[in-house]
Amino acid sequence: MTPGPAPEDAVDELPAVAPQLRELRRRAGLTLEAAAARARLSPAHLSRLETGRRRPSLPLLLGLARTYGTTVSELLGETSAVADPIVRAGGPGAREADGWTYWQAGGAGRGMQALRVHVPRGRGQDELVRVHPGEEWLYVLEGRLRLHLGDAEHLLEPGDSAHFDSLTPHRIGAASSGGAELLFVHTLLQSSLAGLCLGGAPTTTHHR
Repeated sequence: MTPGPAPEDAVDELPAVAPQLRELRRRAGLTLEAAAARARLSPAHLSRLETGRRRPSLPLLLGLARTYGTTVSELLGETSAVADPIVRAGGPGAREADGWTYWQAGGAGRGMQALRVHVPRGRGQDELVRVHPGEEWLYVLEGRLRLHLGDAEHLLEPGDSAHFDSLTPHRIGAASSGGAELLFVHTLLQSSLAGLCLGGAPTTTHHR
């Protein structure tokens, strides 16, 4: 006889969840009743989660993570390497596509991405209009930059910056003969460097 589906109160396939929930609650110094109230659960429901007699849903895990000041990964007993907050000069190599060059200026896997970018003068990318979800911030380090936002055109000098919603049609180009260099931050984490800024496949080049 083929067994039927596991009942809702069956032991979860993630055995680390139950003891981890109990340990985090005790570490937070909360009674079962206090933790349940903060998580908007009944004490009986939380007790079943802690003893493995009920499977926690993702919304429940998110709520409990907030209650205990931790992450879902920790609730599941997962560990990950701590991201290095420092990006050293000469670390990640430059990447180039269609004449534009980038240097990573922030850590990977974050909610925003920071780059140092060299924009050459008179390349085809100057005419490429971009529209995508997120926000962008840029700061001109060297040279002059021409920024088109919607129907407006702005000429930015060294020390000037811009912060805008990237759903606004926008394009940038160098306005000085030697090109322009800028710091660039965006929140579109799912885009590759090439997809966001260029449209061509990047290649790794020398350090700068």
